[in-house]
Amino acid sequence: MSQVRELFSRYGILMVLVLMFAFFSIMSPAFLQVSNLINVSRQIATLGIAAVGLSFVIISGGIDLSVSSNVALVSIVSAVTMAWWGWGVFPAVVIGILAATLVGAFNGFCVSKLMIPPLITTLATMTSVRGLVYIISGGLPIFGFPESFTFFGRGMLGAIPVPVVIMVAILTIGWFILNKTGYGKYLYAIGGNREAARLSGINVTKTLFMTYVYSGLFAGIAGIVLLSRANSGQPQAATQFEMDVISSVVIGGVSISGGEGRFTGVIFGVLIRGILSNGLVLMNVNTYVQQLISGFVLLLAVGIDQYIKHRSNLKQIREIAIGARK
Repeated sequence: MSQVRELFSRYGILMVLVLMFAFFSIMSPAFLQVSNLINVSRQIATLGIAAVGLSFVIISGGIDLSVSSNVALVSIVSAVTMAWWGWGVFPAVVIGILAATLVGAFNGFCVSKLMIPPLITTLATMTSVRGLVYIISGGLPIFGFPESFTFFGRGMLGAIPVPVVIMVAILTIGWFILNKTGYGKYLYAIGGNREAARLSGINVTKTLFMTYVYSGLFAGIAGIVLLSRANSGQPQAATQFEMDVISSVVIGGVSISGGEGRFTGVIFGVLIRGILSNGLVLMNVNTYVQQLISGFVLLLAVGIDQYIKHRSNLKQIREIAIGARK
């Protein structure tokens, strides 16, 4: 039984991905069509880019609910820069990403310096930034961009969509940061035990601040890809997007309590979340039912995470007790 549990712990998410892919392939003939697979890859790209920053936050023991509003802010700011001010693509991209990064920096300051709980901080910025987006846009879509801007969301490099290339590059950077840098090790240490990390000499304040900056930065890049793909700045863009990103990260095995999780799992989590969303649409599942399923999937992922963590803690307690008896 322990071997089965160990096997599922290591390869369970891959098994779920394969089974889900097979299920939707059978249930909808359109699922395996090249045009649909390209469409899925474009959808997953935005999710995957934002998931990198949020995985950093969750590993550190925090949460960032402002991701969705931040993505919308980038869409509107960059759209205004191009359509209203008449500036070029490059300054629009830079200003949009900078705006998202500043929101991330504000979150980081509140969490790391002012000690405001991440849930409260990012819930406040989620609401405030979304309000700012509606104020800037007047609640109306903004369009009229240079043709070259669509390259980021609709372009192709050979047979590969440009958003996928961007996502792979960001995922590679995220993997390197978590696994090959001191900052990545600090994140796991802080998420596992913040006070112990501080006592060991880790600059917890600086690390947490940079974590939310990264989350804003990657949300900004995701917002650029989304805007380019839609070719229109929508104030309601990415509504409830934070749920998709959080569920992708948690499904990927990152503990919602912090301190645990492999980045490769996040990649599988993004694929599962994207395929699930696309498959339900192809099966003509009602939008409200899709929301119900999405919420249940997140709850299930967190439940499994807590169960595994509880079992691990019990095992450690037993081992300590046995050692004490000896």
